Amino acid sequence: MYRTLFGPVPSRRLGMSLGIDLIPMKTCTLNCIYCECGRTTHLTVDRREYVPYDLVCEELTKFLSTHAQPDYLTFSGSGEPLLNSRIGDVLAFAKREFPSIPVAVLTNGTLFSNSQVRQAIRTADVVLPSLDAATKAIFRRINRPHPALQIGTIIEGLVDLRKEYPGQIWLEVFIVPGINDSLSELSALKQAIHDIRPDRIQLNTLDRPGTVASLKSATQEELQRVMEIWRLPNVEIIAKPETRKTAASYRSDIESAIMETITRRPCTLEDLSSILALHSNEINKYLNVLEADGKIKNKRQQRGIFYYRCL
Repeated sequence: MYRTLFGPVPSRRLGMSLGIDLIPMKTCTLNCIYCECGRTTHLTVDRREYVPYDLVCEELTKFLSTHAQPDYLTFSGSGEPLLNSRIGDVLAFAKREFPSIPVAVLTNGTLFSNSQVRQAIRTADVVLPSLDAATKAIFRRINRPHPALQIGTIIEGLVDLRKEYPGQIWLEVFIVPGINDSLSELSALKQAIHDIRPDRIQLNTLDRPGTVASLKSATQEELQRVMEIWRLPNVEIIAKPETRKTAASYRSDIESAIMETITRRPCTLEDLSSILALHSNEINKYLNVLEADGKIKNKRQQRGIFYYRCL
C-alpha cells in the first residue's frame, strides 16, 4: 500500500499516469463548485512540506522497480500539489532517477505569482494549469478562492510562467453553463489566454456531481460554441470518459469491489477511498465508467454525494 502514489490510472490527457499526491485530501487554495472530490476542508495558501520528501522518494523507487513504466509521472491529487514546499525536490529526484519518464504537474495555477514556485517546476515536461474565469466576480463564484488570491495576480503569474518555463503549458478551462460562458466572460478569458500563450487550451466540463447541486454539464454543442467564439487554433475538447474502460489498467476486481461495497450500503467517494484503501482520484475513474454504464447512480445528502447500485 502506498501513501503518496495512486494508479497508474487512465488519464484523458496523459495516457497511463502514475499519480504523486503531495497534499492531504482537500487541502487547496480553492474550493471550486465543480470539484468531484468534494468541498475543500483546508482552504490555505501556506506552502509547507505536507508529505515528507523521503517517503515520496522511497515509494517512487519501490513502485517503479516492480511495475511497468507509466506514460507520465503526474503531480496531482485531491488538493493543490504546489502547496507542498518540496515539490521541486521531488521533481528533481524523479528526473534524476527515472529520466525516461516524462513528468507532468496538474495544478489550479493560483501560485505562479511566486517566483519560487515557478522555479520549482521548471524541469517538468508539461504543466497543466486551470483558468476558469478572468473577472473577479466569476472567479469568486466558480472557484471560491482563499481571500488572499486575486484573479489578476493569478493571470500575471501564468504570464510569468510562460516567459520562464521552457516546457509545454496545457491550459484547462472548465466551462460551467450559465456562469462563465457569457460573451463578456469568454472575451475576458480569450484576452487572458492571448497573454498567457499556452501550447494547448483544453475545454472541460462536469463529468459527475460537483459540490453545488444545481450545476449542469456543458453539452458538446455548448463547448463547440466556445471554440467558435474564441476562434483560436490550439483549442480542443477533452474526450469523454466512457472510453477509459478499454484501457489496459482498468481492473475488473476494483469495479467489483466498488459494486459489492455500495450494494451493502451507499457510500461517498471518501467512504470508498477509505474502505478500499485506494486514492480518491483512482476511485473517481471507476465511478465515471460505472455511471456511464448505468450501473450506479448518485444522490446528494447532508454528508455529501452518495453512490448507490442501480436496481
